[in-house]
Amino acid sequence: MGKFNNYINEHVLFKVANLNTATIITKIVAGILTSKAIAVFIGAEGMALIGNLRNFISVMHTFSILGFYNGLVKSISEVKNDAFKLSQTLSTAYYLGFFSTILISLISYYNAESINDFLFSSFYNYAYVIKIMALALPFYALNMFSFAIMNGFSKYKILLIINIIGQVLGLSVTLLLIYQNNIDGALIAAVVAPSLILLITFVGFVNQRSLTSSLRISNVNLGVLKKFAPFAVMALVTAIAIPMVSIVIRNYIIDEVGIKEAGYWEAMQRISDYYLMFINSLLTLYFLPRFSEIESKQEFRKEVFSFYKRTMPLFGLGLIVIYLIRSFLVPLMFSEAFEPTEALFFWQLLGDFVKVLSIVIAYQFIAKKMFTHFIIIEIFLLIIMYLSSVYLIDIYGVEGAVMGHFVSYLMHYGIILLIFGTSLFGILNEQNED
Repeated sequence: MGKFNNYINEHVLFKVANLNTATIITKIVAGILTSKAIAVFIGAEGMALIGNLRNFISVMHTFSILGFYNGLVKSISEVKNDAFKLSQTLSTAYYLGFFSTILISLISYYNAESINDFLFSSFYNYAYVIKIMALALPFYALNMFSFAIMNGFSKYKILLIINIIGQVLGLSVTLLLIYQNNIDGALIAAVVAPSLILLITFVGFVNQRSLTSSLRISNVNLGVLKKFAPFAVMALVTAIAIPMVSIVIRNYIIDEVGIKEAGYWEAMQRISDYYLMFINSLLTLYFLPRFSEIESKQEFRKEVFSFYKRTMPLFGLGLIVIYLIRSFLVPLMFSEAFEPTEALFFWQLLGDFVKVLSIVIAYQFIAKKMFTHFIIIEIFLLIIMYLSSVYLIDIYGVEGAVMGHFVSYLMHYGIILLIFGTSLFGILNEQNED
């Protein structure tokens, strides 16, 4: 416990205070203001459609950079003092990402009608929005490549400033477009805003401009790809499959219950995203590097139960407060018309509590590169999430979707406990803990 507290005090809180907290708060404020504008000017129907587009954009963004971001940051930090290895790392990531982005952009552009029918149904014609997204995608990918370089070189202060300015710029553009063009403006803003930050990133990246000479196609080394592959596979599975399942579930709600109800469910998802940002930042900053350095089951058990004892009660208390003030929170963040969203809080909050219990242990999959386990468990989670949601939606309406969220993460947690049962609850031999 002492080691956990010392690490938090000396490292995590410093990083969170100087990098993540300000960025997260800015994202939450921007998100709430955007949600409020959508609720007031467009309504629940628009919230549902934008939710589908938001999930699709998330998938396209991950595809465009091949899930390289975390692996690239880690690799740059390891080889930044070796000019040749750094050139190989940057060149490999840049050119593979470049070809991937162009391919995804072309596919999206020339299949915009089909994508429109999948996301919005044939009753809506927003194919032009998909084409705009395809044109903006390379700018997003280049921005993330620049971010990874600055992150790998520990340029935290620059990243903080860029993120905050980017959020403010994106919010300004979004609110303006929603005010002027309602649903069309909101959809255009969703695809354009993430790419606008590239303009700011170039200013922060100017100190690293000498690195552009390192981007040589002759230095592309597929051996370097092996370092990216584990992170890429896990990022692609999580960042692509979950949004796609969300789209399918939202479309099912639209078809079987109604588009307004799908908008209420999307509003609940947004609220969940906002408060989970804080807990996810702690998990990423502390548990991933900590689990990577842990060698014994004893230490692993100690870290998990320390988190359960110290952090989960506070998180649980926060969820209870959110539940109790839901009748005040919903009209504040959205509008009075979103009152039906209040009925979705109980199962969503309960599911999120179990989700955090589960993923703190599941970080061991990433830390110890247990790729097969990770992929199988993620696929299991997504199948259960879809099946349970569809089954419960048929019985309980839109509330069944949040009930399915709880059921799927409860089963996910059960599987995680089975896999790590010995490490967490078994009798450990002090002389041979591994």
